[in-house]
Amino acid sequence: MPSIPLPPFELEALVKAALKEDAPHGDITTHALLDPALHAQANVVAKQNLTLAGIAVLRAVYRVLDPAVVVSPKFEDGATLEAGQTFAVLQGPAHAILGGERVALNFLQHLSGIATLTSRFRAEIRHYPAVLVDTRKTIPGLRRLEKWAVALGGGTNHRMSLSDGVLIKDNHLVLLEAQGITLAEACRNAKERLSRHFRICVEVETLEQIPQAVDGGADVLLLDNMPPSLVKKAVDLVKGRAHTEVSGGMTLQNVREYAATGVNSISIGALTHSAPAVDISMDVLPVFSQ
Repeated sequence: MPSIPLPPFELEALVKAALKEDAPHGDITTHALLDPALHAQANVVAKQNLTLAGIAVLRAVYRVLDPAVVVSPKFEDGATLEAGQTFAVLQGPAHAILGGERVALNFLQHLSGIATLTSRFRAEIRHYPAVLVDTRKTIPGLRRLEKWAVALGGGTNHRMSLSDGVLIKDNHLVLLEAQGITLAEACRNAKERLSRHFRICVEVETLEQIPQAVDGGADVLLLDNMPPSLVKKAVDLVKGRAHTEVSGGMTLQNVREYAATGVNSISIGALTHSAPAVDISMDVLPVFSQ
């Protein structure tokens, strides 16, 4: 995948908080053992095949910790790496290199894990037009970074926040029904009351809800936790009158079957909430003289 710039984001504040969490009173081991004047080089190495995400964060970690550390990437974010490849080299004060190691690796392993899982899902459905999208199931405070990693892996970002669009979910429907408001009325009310245009998305769990949502002018139907056979019936029932999205229960083993139903997009919370961290190491080389 081509590199995608990190969107505007308070990255340095996040990095500062992470560094403070990891060393609230400094790196006592390094300070006790190593001369502050000592310089070193470190290679950052992929220990498995992966899709890289986090070079921008690696730069930020050392920019905040000690600008004297020179970060020299060999690959850009979004690159596909093989096990054993060095993708960045650090040079500078040994204290700073070691002090930022864990924080830098935590970000790299987590974000590259998301990008790698996303790329695997994307590869499974590459022969279908369905778009792979993420969700808001993210670690609080890391949403922009995690969604950026999804994009680097070939996915598409869904709503960033509750402010970005209307999504009428099951809990809304329970409360609306208690007020005697139908699904179709709810869709029309949303369109009328918002001062600017938002897409109206409705989560549907049964085929019976589809005509109501379409009648109300819903732009997107989120087919929630339906098996592929039912998703196919839903897509046929919609007949292109609304965008169809399927969510819930998607795995690498069944995502292709969902894509084959003709659904327009597939949203997967696991891209962010369950992506396993990939194996990345930082290998410090013998010090060099200054």
